[in-house]
Amino acid sequence: MTNYSIALDIGTSGFRAQAINLDTDEVVSTAITTRHPVPGANVIDHVNFAMDAGPDVCNKLIIDTINKLLPLLRIDLASVTKMAVCGNPFQLSLFQNIEIRDLAYAGKNRLESLNIVAPKREGDIVNAVDLGLTELKNASVIIPPAVSHEIGADAMAMLLMTDALNQDAPCMVIDYGTNAEMALIVDGDVYTGSAAAGPALEGQQIEMGMLAAPGTLSEVNLTENGWESWVLDDDYLPQPGDVVEPGSGQLLASGPAHGKAKGITGTGVVAALDCGISSGLIKMPKIATPDGRIHLQDGISISENDVAEAGKAIGALRAGYLTLMREVNLWVEDVPIFFMSGASGLYVDAKKAQRIGMVSPGSQKIIQFGNTSLAMAREIAAGRMDLDYLKDFAKRLKAKHCMFATSQNFKDLYSIELSLWTYGMPMSSYNEMLDIYSLPHLPMEITEPQVEKRVKRDIPDLGDFGMAVLENPGTLITKELVGCLRCNKCVEVCPENALVLEERDGEPVAVIRSDLCAGAACKRCELSCPSHAMSLKNMGVCRR
Repeated sequence: MTNYSIALDIGTSGFRAQAINLDTDEVVSTAITTRHPVPGANVIDHVNFAMDAGPDVCNKLIIDTINKLLPLLRIDLASVTKMAVCGNPFQLSLFQNIEIRDLAYAGKNRLESLNIVAPKREGDIVNAVDLGLTELKNASVIIPPAVSHEIGADAMAMLLMTDALNQDAPCMVIDYGTNAEMALIVDGDVYTGSAAAGPALEGQQIEMGMLAAPGTLSEVNLTENGWESWVLDDDYLPQPGDVVEPGSGQLLASGPAHGKAKGITGTGVVAALDCGISSGLIKMPKIATPDGRIHLQDGISISENDVAEAGKAIGALRAGYLTLMREVNLWVEDVPIFFMSGASGLYVDAKKAQRIGMVSPGSQKIIQFGNTSLAMAREIAAGRMDLDYLKDFAKRLKAKHCMFATSQNFKDLYSIELSLWTYGMPMSSYNEMLDIYSLPHLPMEITEPQVEKRVKRDIPDLGDFGMAVLENPGTLITKELVGCLRCNKCVEVCPENALVLEERDGEPVAVIRSDLCAGAACKRCELSCPSHAMSLKNMGVCRR
């Protein structure tokens, strides 16, 4: 009988799982979700929902989704002997169903006043069935330690799976995602931070945006004749598409046969922003076209609201890495090496990302990696990295965490970013704003960096069975609406069509598909309810 292990990355925007044949040490298959089952677009939204609905609800949503994801690996789950899990402290705490309030509230005095005792999070091995993973009857689950309550297994993976710790010069590493983990490494010391950038750079909260999939636009280039789009093929590799006139969408030249494009990925949005800014079509916050949109192939377009949403994410990233540099009295010219990890960090054009602010303008060398969290989980699941090693690494790691929420430098820098992306401040005024806050200037001209891409795909090895996608996890939350007028306004205003009203025993009940719900970042359903009956608080998990 073949023995298997499973590697699982519980990311803020979705889950990634791989099955490993322990006899051959080979990846067998891959399965992913397209979204996270807890309502919200980033870790802050997840925290807010968990505090409102309760961690038990979030734990059930996560465990139910994993139980639906694992069969897509197409192996005998009874033959799985271990599973390794990676993620940030909040996601792993929800997965284990342990205390989360120490992650939601800042300050020792605040925690003491609420009688909150933070769990140690020192790593553990737990029986899978005890966690609710009912199909893994013979498996134990390995949960890596956190360095501190802010610095989790995902940050450790970002450091261990790249060679950032081995660089002679100061370097920055960022895991690009809805919750962007970042670390500045100087003389062996590690300074970390985390920016809730939101999902725009992954193609979400963009009008025609999508997560990467065959048929999505992933790249845009300026040509002499117009703007050329690139489209992902069935192997998730970009292929040249149509050339169009961006002001009108007029087709100028047809690309190879590819079928109609479905939408645009986050990397495509970044590329379109860079092309728009470089060509002068984008003058924040406006788009200088007749209809205020940039047109790409097959009717795909970028709106002014898309520019603002992406700009907020880019602004959070730039404010974050500049804040870490100021923590140690360095600035952009002092940090010549920049690591980009995660799907967004791998697939994006690094030079375009640098020009619009996602990468430091002082970076002379940019190194792109894939999914480091899944990679570390795979190392643990395959037995090449054990829990004792991770515990020892966590103890040895000299790390200082910067809470951006309480950092004055971050607040000042992000206010500049908002002025740039949403209030129409020209980039030429950026340094004048830095003067106000007594911060050094940024170079307006960027030296051409050396770019090294270490892998071709975010998940380099999908296994012989390839990748399966759980499009609809069927995660539903529900609540009886006391005082509901049955006006249906909450359903009508939901931007994701995540909400329906049902009758149960003659009473109105809200049923929400949790993976589509934007949670605390939206709450349009609550705000539209004239009787205040609709609320995301105290929701329960609906099983069907």
